[in-house]
Amino acid sequence: MNIVVVESPAKAKTINKYLGAGYEVLASFGHVRDLPAKDGSVDPEANFRMIWEVDDKSEKRLNDIARAMKGASKLILATDPDREGEAISWHVLEVLKEKKALNKQTVERVVFNAITKQAVLDAMKHPRAIDAALVDAYLARRALDYLVGFTLSPVLWRKLPGARSAGRVQSVALRLVCDRELEIEKFVPREYWSLVATLATPRGDTFDARLVGADGRKIQRLDIGTGAEAEAFKQALETAAFAVAAIEAKPARRNPPPPFTTSTLQQEASRKLGFAPAHTMRVAQRLYEGIEADGETIGLITYMRTDGVDIAEEAITAARRLIGSEYGDRYVPDAPRRYLTKAKNAQEAHEAIRPTDPARRPRDVRSYLDSDQARLYELIWLRTVASQMESAELERTTADITAKVDSRLIELRATGTVIKFDGFLTLYHEDMDEPAEDEEGRRLPEMSAGEALDKRAIAADQHFTEPPPRYSEASLVKRMEELGIGRPSTYASILQVLKDRGYVRIDKKRLVPEDKGRVLTAFLESFFARYVEYDFTAGLEEQLDRISNNELAWRDLLRDFWREFTNAVGDIKDLRVAQVIDALDEMLAPHLFPPRADGTDPRQCPTCGTGKLSLKLGRFGGFIGCTNYPECRYTRQFSAGADGSPDKKLGADPATGLDVTLRSGRFGPYLQLGEAVNGEKPKRSGLPKGLSADDIDLDRALGLLSLPREIGKHPDNGEPIMAGIGRFGPYVQNGKTYANIETGDDVLTIGLNRAVTLIEERKAKGPRKGRFGADPGRSLGEHPDQGGPVVVKNGRYGPYVSHDGVNATLPSDITPETVTLEQALPLLEARAARGGGKKSKRNAKAAKVAKTAEPSEQAASEKKPTKAKSKAKAAVKPAVTARTLDAEQAPVTTKTPAAGKAAKAPKAGAAKAVNGAAANGAKAPAAKSVAEDASAPASKPAPKQETKPVSKANPASATKPASTTKPAPKAKAPAKDAKSVR
Repeated sequence: MNIVVVESPAKAKTINKYLGAGYEVLASFGHVRDLPAKDGSVDPEANFRMIWEVDDKSEKRLNDIARAMKGASKLILATDPDREGEAISWHVLEVLKEKKALNKQTVERVVFNAITKQAVLDAMKHPRAIDAALVDAYLARRALDYLVGFTLSPVLWRKLPGARSAGRVQSVALRLVCDRELEIEKFVPREYWSLVATLATPRGDTFDARLVGADGRKIQRLDIGTGAEAEAFKQALETAAFAVAAIEAKPARRNPPPPFTTSTLQQEASRKLGFAPAHTMRVAQRLYEGIEADGETIGLITYMRTDGVDIAEEAITAARRLIGSEYGDRYVPDAPRRYLTKAKNAQEAHEAIRPTDPARRPRDVRSYLDSDQARLYELIWLRTVASQMESAELERTTADITAKVDSRLIELRATGTVIKFDGFLTLYHEDMDEPAEDEEGRRLPEMSAGEALDKRAIAADQHFTEPPPRYSEASLVKRMEELGIGRPSTYASILQVLKDRGYVRIDKKRLVPEDKGRVLTAFLESFFARYVEYDFTAGLEEQLDRISNNELAWRDLLRDFWREFTNAVGDIKDLRVAQVIDALDEMLAPHLFPPRADGTDPRQCPTCGTGKLSLKLGRFGGFIGCTNYPECRYTRQFSAGADGSPDKKLGADPATGLDVTLRSGRFGPYLQLGEAVNGEKPKRSGLPKGLSADDIDLDRALGLLSLPREIGKHPDNGEPIMAGIGRFGPYVQNGKTYANIETGDDVLTIGLNRAVTLIEERKAKGPRKGRFGADPGRSLGEHPDQGGPVVVKNGRYGPYVSHDGVNATLPSDITPETVTLEQALPLLEARAARGGGKKSKRNAKAAKVAKTAEPSEQAASEKKPTKAKSKAKAAVKPAVTARTLDAEQAPVTTKTPAAGKAAKAPKAGAAKAVNGAAANGAKAPAAKSVAEDASAPASKPAPKQETKPVSKANPASATKPASTTKPAPKAKAPAKDAKSVR
């Protein structure tokens, strides 16, 4: 029997059918080991030794593989063909060696770019060894990411409240977004005018011509900067005589774009389908792993993490054959097209993303796919086939027009493009993030040099230059690829991390940096400038690629990086938070406090008039506050108006005469009526979800400030029905019954009938369980391995799937109505692997008793081993009581961790924890019996001695009683307590 190991169960199922008898295909479910999220997992002092940890789920799967190897003759590692796939194979092999599961069995590594029967069988005929250089590149990247994250993030937590983490590549991507936002804010619009003449030929055909020159000088787009200049040209053109000076037609060719790489697939799926990069990769993964069609399991596309643009010879032949039969020989180029990538350090050995069989048309497989899968497959198929089609043939025509006014000669130009032969355009048209003015299809009428033209109209239009657009997810991926930042397997995860940690948000499909993201970027640029430089990050990626090419030792790279990085961290460790805030306040001043139109101090507080505005940092990130706090509680978000003030006056309240203003606070825009008087807060109202500040006018503002409002009386009970906005959005209320106002209903205009309906629907659902109620959910079926129902529910934070106490949130692209059991299982598995799940009350209570009782019993038994068990148990309650009183009331004299915490360490994790402590050079402190401490009478006061306050940073110290006057005798901590000692 031959054992084959792949990543996913879907892939395993497909390949098992291809190989048949004599093979057993098992899934590792992705990576089986990772660095524990704690200090010491990578030890620079021990030549960058890395301590790996296997979680419980992976341990079970590895045990299954180890058991299968007992009767096997060969182990075949068939994970994905990229660096991550090589690393998974290496991890599996290393664990099997540690388990001594290999006994002279042959170990082979095979790779295939597509999951088809032919590709898999061919790969089995050409095995190789694990690529050590690829594994080294993986180790270097993993160590770098760990060292940067676990060294820099604690610095952020101490110096920059509100910051969550910083990463080697994510911080550079965030800087791109923040730099673009700063460009937009600093941008000063420039006025310019365009002049367009609508002219007619002698045959009556009209066309437009633009002003391009006058009196012998060229006029560029921005040269006419005032309305007076534009008006002068317009008056001259109104009386001019127009004629065709010259006309020229040039042929042009447009070549098809190459087939997809990971980057270009994510970009085009974002533009054409509206997919986020992470969603694109999830859907592509399913297409790669295969589907059931007509009783056969087939992979539909080749491997989707690649930067190569070449495709296999058999695919080119199949595509050309399809083009000829479907569109005719005219659409088949004379020679097959070959493409070379422009990306830095591309791995040309990897094929582009393409259909495994171009003859498998989208319509042939649509019935086997869900909507997103079908759309993405069609996009990949169209791009691949179009890449082998003939070029489009165009004709670009330019007509130069002269306008004579007395002795002046004014020049105009008209252009047009006509498609003579559509070629690949008949099948595919590539979208652009910022499309230029499209002249295709704009055909100029027939005309010849010297012909007189009639004037029909002259238009002078005012324009203003616009700032560069914010990045979309697609354009950010494109920019990262151009700079050489990140690699195909990392683009989607980088963007997801930035969104998940609240550093950016998506607004109208554009990335907008949040305040905490801007503060973080400013901090890194101020104190770690080298590590967020684009060139440095790209250069480091090139060094990592050299490792994968076996040109550089991975530890040498880490050694050089670590030396400089620790010096940079050491330079700021003594900085106080106030110093950091001052530095950021100065760096961000041009953005935070732009000059005001009236020339007043942009830092002057608009509320109290005497305080100065400055940068403040809170738990949710940065904001602007007044130096007179707490007397003056003025705050606002970063973004200010053009005059430096975030306040926008909407008008005056007719009833009170007070000003109604739209303001920006720490938690977003809000409305305010009047100002604070004698310390009394003015009336305020937040904006309902989905309503932007641009949509607010005076009438709507007054309506929101008037909430809650009475809609009418309930026809049954006669009590008023109120409408208002609460913590969780707009609502209607009748007595003690509250009902959310649904999307499409307006809290300001909702009528009595609709409100009664919502109230009655709420009552019909019955009383809420707990604060937010419980949704019984919809059953998706029984769990295939563990049994029990898998259900989908709607919770406070959105829809989720649940099984046996493990809850997993549904991704944004999966709805509760459409989710299937197959989609739910991997979500639950991933959540459980991260430590998800709830303990029953009985188990939780038992665990709590064990947590407090066992250490005392153990300590008592070590002190007097001859006592009976019943006496040891009797000491538990007073020991715990004394320990609790001491911890709460007595001063602390030492920082020795309480032995009671030892019960937290599971036996399975003992070795891992010891390794982690050893890697940090940690020594096990002396163990002291809690029962021994408790033996002293509780009524005796502790003797006077030098004391230290309990440190929040060292909560373990709070458990050490202070009543003991003599130090406890040192004892070696048992191995099973090593984790709690740390």
